[in-house]
Amino acid sequence: MIDKNYINGILKASLNPTTEEIRLIMEKASKRIKLSHIEIAMLLNAHDEKQVHSIYDIAGKLKEEIYGNRVVIFAPLYISNYCVNNCKYCGYRRDNKFARRKLTQDEIKEQAINLEKLGHKRLALEVGEAPVETPIDYVVESIKTIYEHSSIRRINVNIAATTVEEYKMLHDIGIGTYILFQETYDKDAFETNHPKSLKGDYDYHLYAFDRAFEAGIDDVGAGVLFGLADWKFEVLSLIIHNEYLEKKFGVGLHTISVPRLKKAEGMDLKDFPNIINDEDFKRLVTVIRLSVPYVGIILSTRETKEMREELISYGVSQVSAGSKTDVGGYHDEDEEDVAPDQFELSDERSVREVNKDLIEKGFIPSYCTACYRKGRTGDRFMSLAKSGNIGSICEPNALMTLTEYLMDYGDQDLIEKGLKYVFEHSETIRNQKAKEKLKENIYKIIKGERDLFF
Repeated sequence: MIDKNYINGILKASLNPTTEEIRLIMEKASKRIKLSHIEIAMLLNAHDEKQVHSIYDIAGKLKEEIYGNRVVIFAPLYISNYCVNNCKYCGYRRDNKFARRKLTQDEIKEQAINLEKLGHKRLALEVGEAPVETPIDYVVESIKTIYEHSSIRRINVNIAATTVEEYKMLHDIGIGTYILFQETYDKDAFETNHPKSLKGDYDYHLYAFDRAFEAGIDDVGAGVLFGLADWKFEVLSLIIHNEYLEKKFGVGLHTISVPRLKKAEGMDLKDFPNIINDEDFKRLVTVIRLSVPYVGIILSTRETKEMREELISYGVSQVSAGSKTDVGGYHDEDEEDVAPDQFELSDERSVREVNKDLIEKGFIPSYCTACYRKGRTGDRFMSLAKSGNIGSICEPNALMTLTEYLMDYGDQDLIEKGLKYVFEHSETIRNQKAKEKLKENIYKIIKGERDLFF
């Protein structure tokens, strides 16, 4: 799937693109016409300031056309830091000596309730790879506990690459998206960064989504830890991976995550020569948006408030909020953490602060999980997205979930500003029937009804 010589050849052949070449590619991208590998590489190699600004501009317009002003909100939930792997970049690596912990089902229930109190409805469940301490049965039981004892409506799962049989167990319990970061598509860098580890099998990891699709999971999300290898190589590899899945299974990635390497316990950033700067990071996000316009792009609290707000305008469609990256991290502030986080955070705003800032900038914080409960996943979701019809469903749902959040978790100032924004935005819904139903549902939510969606 990933031919290193081919990709490096494409990157070399696309050096120093002309202004006219970039203009023609931008014209094509603005019409959502699929870009070739050489065209994507030219965007990655664009060097003139005007070229770069045109990339940002068209990426932002595409994002608005497809996603509108919606920004999906979620939180990670770390339930175990046991791990048999020795990934050089991770605070949970095997060689780091600290008291390991996994949550009991009662503790997981408590964490889910605490996340619910913050307003969250969508979680990303995070588990280290430890077949003895955290087997698949533990993961499945944990998902069941959260669904049964909280109002969390969607659980995405980020666990290690596994077998078809274990993916079937995840499918049967009703997960949302199965998330797996390749970390790096450069095989040499992959093997260097995963020494003497179960995770160190490059091909087993790379083809994990094949096994997930075989098991019936049709909603998958990939990612790269930018900073382990050349960022341009990683972007092209991500696009090729998506094309491979589309060709083989009829549907590609639902989401792409774009974390940057950050300081973690037991590692030094000086040991990683491919650390990516801010301008290149913005470029890769915008080029991904232009290359796969219908794929959700996820940005975590690894990034600063300023970077997250800028990239939401250029292409990012999902952000975490109020995140904790230690096991059992959602607790009272007077409780002391003794184990390390998986990595350092850069945006430590509360969920409420994130939502206030988004609303003030004209965005709709969305807690919608309707598509997953309505069966609008995989190729069904993509067909709606590509037809342009998904917005007529997602925007009203986003406004309803925002109203729910405001009434249940907002302070007085946020409720007043938020409801004003909700009602103003509801008037922009083009379909008159949908607009009337939306406004009817908003009043129902204000009066106490919950979980209304199209």
